[in-house]
Amino acid sequence: MSLREAFRVAIKALVGNRLRSALTTLGVLIGVLSVVLLVAIGQGAREEITGAIEGLGSNLLFVLPGDGDFGSAPTRSQFTIEDVEAIDRDLPGASNRVAGSVVGGEPLQADGQRIATTINGVTASYLGVVTRDVARGQPFGESDVATSRRVALLGASVAEELFPGTDPIGRTVTIGSIRFRVVGVMERVGGAAFGPDRDREVYIPVTAAQRLFATGRIDAIFVRATSTETVGEDRATVERVLEQRLVSDEFSVLSQDDIIGVVGDILQILTLVLAAIAGISLLVGGVGVSNIMLVSVSERTREIGLRKALGARTRDITRQFLLEAMVLTALGGTIGLLGGIGLAQVVAEFLPIPARVTTWSVLLALGVSIGVGLVFGVLPARRAGRLDPVAALRHD
Repeated sequence: MSLREAFRVAIKALVGNRLRSALTTLGVLIGVLSVVLLVAIGQGAREEITGAIEGLGSNLLFVLPGDGDFGSAPTRSQFTIEDVEAIDRDLPGASNRVAGSVVGGEPLQADGQRIATTINGVTASYLGVVTRDVARGQPFGESDVATSRRVALLGASVAEELFPGTDPIGRTVTIGSIRFRVVGVMERVGGAAFGPDRDREVYIPVTAAQRLFATGRIDAIFVRATSTETVGEDRATVERVLEQRLVSDEFSVLSQDDIIGVVGDILQILTLVLAAIAGISLLVGGVGVSNIMLVSVSERTREIGLRKALGARTRDITRQFLLEAMVLTALGGTIGLLGGIGLAQVVAEFLPIPARVTTWSVLLALGVSIGVGLVFGVLPARRAGRLDPVAALRHD
């Protein structure tokens, strides 16, 4: 029997049992749809987060507490404002290339409204180092930091929520139990599905934040190199300065590529976990295919005996049933693939969750769906091919 004839017979057999074929296909369809959708969400998260890091610039260095290794336990920051000043003094070239920040969560109140925000206590050079702009008003300066002045820059969303339709400049907000005067509103950045909403952040002088949080620490230090060529030189300078002041395993100096690498490792594991969870659906669908094909072999035993008596070879019967299983899973995989792509577009359009369908996930879904038919169809196909024609013809 030719492959074309085997395919025709397989289609005819599947059409003759529409309900059974549809239920068998459903298991594979759900599995492929889950794989495509969950991998798309994982890939979308990776692209969004790495894009946000890349947006900070390739010549930015991050000085963080701990050794910077993926999977290591978190380390309490030992940085102080004096460390920031020491790095700034030792870096060659222009000053104000170093910034420090301390972060905390405090409720923000104004005009009887109370909202949750992220409070960033930063040095005067922070906005220039991390390239943030003030849309209205003005940023605070070195004198404000030196005197712990109670002034604040509001994120765009915070300003709109607390002072709808009015100018917040000069107004007063209460952070915790301390009153701050609004001196500016930040340029809108846009929301993100993963990570903090930068438009809901509030910036105050780092010294005022340390008093507010009752701490003397600095959570992170940022260093902007003059160019991408000087990143290595500045990194060595920062490490040398901090090694004189701290124990080497209490800090790590990371470039943009280092951060993206760590984040990429985390999100790669997340994507694999999501794909594995979805793969369970495919496994269940494959078991369903095998069961249905075994039932089909049992029901068509007399047909198999008649065909073998008329000259059909064992490999012809095996190929036909294997082809039926692969057609079922390929059909389910194609429909599931289209459904997964459609759902990913719906998620990206209407929900605050990024979803990116990649070529490799499409090829993987199709390949796996056909492979499921091949693997789980082998046993029923071989059983059909090995039937004795005389015994098969006598089967009731």
